[in-house]
Amino acid sequence: MPDHEQLPVRAARSGDSAAWNTLFQRFQLPLYSFVVELVRHEQAALDIVQESFTTAIRHVDSLRDDRRFGSWLFAIAHQRVVQHWRRESRTAHVFQETDAALESVADDAENPRDGLVRKEREAEFFALLERLPEPQRAVLLLHFVEDFSLDEIATVTDANLGTVKSRLHYAKKALRQLWENRP
Repeated sequence: MPDHEQLPVRAARSGDSAAWNTLFQRFQLPLYSFVVELVRHEQAALDIVQESFTTAIRHVDSLRDDRRFGSWLFAIAHQRVVQHWRRESRTAHVFQETDAALESVADDAENPRDGLVRKEREAEFFALLERLPEPQRAVLLLHFVEDFSLDEIATVTDANLGTVKSRLHYAKKALRQLWENRP
């Protein structure tokens, strides 16, 4: 998620609530998508996103490069996710039930059979993704879902660039192997 557009970080730093609202609107959904894929619990993800923005508001003065606001915010959220895992058992958070998937398929405008197949494939993919170690899963989500560069992922995860590249390589390899070996 490169910050191509000019973000009002300087104004936010000065306490401009409209600037904070702009930043919130820009990053709320991508940040939530990232967090919910890691914690697998909607309310916990909402709480983590809120905590991340609260932390950002309190500590925006520590941000040295306004252009890095997005990766800085995702790094805060990543730390919150790690803290959440320390407090909660990850096994308590599971994928949505089949009933929920079937309900959402019924709402789709596409052919119900095609929608069901797509939902099943998606659920299967995310179930396999869940089997990867958290560092590999986080790198995959940040790179392919949130469109972060490898440098930005290194910042978010507080890892060396070489480590990020390695995690991405092994994550893709492991995911491919899991996909090919599924029943």
